[in-house]
Amino acid sequence: MKNFDVYNQWDIEPVKGLGGKLWDRHGTEYLDLYGGHAVISIGHAHPHYVAALTQQIQALGFYSNAVQCSLRDRLAEKLGALSGYPHYALFLCNSGAEANENALKTASFHTGKKKFIAFRGAFHGRTSGAVAATDNPAIVAPFNRTENITFLPLNDSAAVAQELAGGAYAGVIIEGIQGVAGIILPSDDFLKDLRALCTKYHAALILDEVQSGYGRTGKFFAHQYAGIEPDLITVAKGMGNGFPVGGVLIAPSIKATKGMLGTTFGGNPLACAAAIAVLEVIEQEQLMSRAATLGDYVFRALEGATAIREVRGRGLMIGIELKPEYIALRPGLLSEHRIFTGSAGATVIRLLPPLTVTKEELSQMIGRIRN
Repeated sequence: MKNFDVYNQWDIEPVKGLGGKLWDRHGTEYLDLYGGHAVISIGHAHPHYVAALTQQIQALGFYSNAVQCSLRDRLAEKLGALSGYPHYALFLCNSGAEANENALKTASFHTGKKKFIAFRGAFHGRTSGAVAATDNPAIVAPFNRTENITFLPLNDSAAVAQELAGGAYAGVIIEGIQGVAGIILPSDDFLKDLRALCTKYHAALILDEVQSGYGRTGKFFAHQYAGIEPDLITVAKGMGNGFPVGGVLIAPSIKATKGMLGTTFGGNPLACAAAIAVLEVIEQEQLMSRAATLGDYVFRALEGATAIREVRGRGLMIGIELKPEYIALRPGLLSEHRIFTGSAGATVIRLLPPLTVTKEELSQMIGRIRN
């Protein structure tokens, strides 16, 4: 048997990581400014994280949600306090797609409706409901097509108002910042309009913070720049620093009933231990304010660079749009300079480094682009 060949892969096998560095099996060193799709939030092999997981696996690796787990309570309390949402409830699962799936389901239960608004360029995951709300025909199978999703232009409040006015929608789902689309920001005014419109027409507002959350933008969630409170917030990626864990933060206006949601592996002791350790490091090392400061540095340092058409984003979620004649720069960062970055199409370099990245490490990348 061999692996199902669906991934485009670099011919590199990392076997060791430490902080913002990776090493392959030949001992070659790489700088990681992508964090494995924004997953590595507190750096590779952070000692506090390693100790927490080691201690937990020595005690208990797994049991089901049929029994109590004080670690789940500790995680919910810590996440609520650090994120600014202590009054919300937390449902734990395994991934961002599963978080979005459960958020859509919860909104549908809550409103008794089945239709949702999503936005052009959106990416919400690859499971059935999440991929149906994703605006990418290449990954949406015929099975996933549904009349229950309406795609509208981002930042068009009038279009949303017109669609919601009929009262047929369970909710609106939107990314805090569109990542796969190329680091595209919903405006603060648009997010405020969405909050007001969803309240007016009794629809749930779902903020997908899977990529843009967990301190990456300089606030815990990207939507907090707009000063709004969604009904549901989805998280994953940086939540576990590599251990699979996701969740849905649920407003107190939405009531739970036994059996409405469920998961086998979600909220297991190892996942909770990992997620608690991540929050502790974010707080102790002040990684949110650090992300804001370092993001400002990158924006300033790249200003006026010949190869760049535009730099977008907030904090350490940055999209560098290259002029067409310079698109070879991005693959060259890896092949020539051993710097991992992401992409969004052929022209956008996507930076999603560990929040522990140093100014000196970012300067390496900046120098390669400016030169």
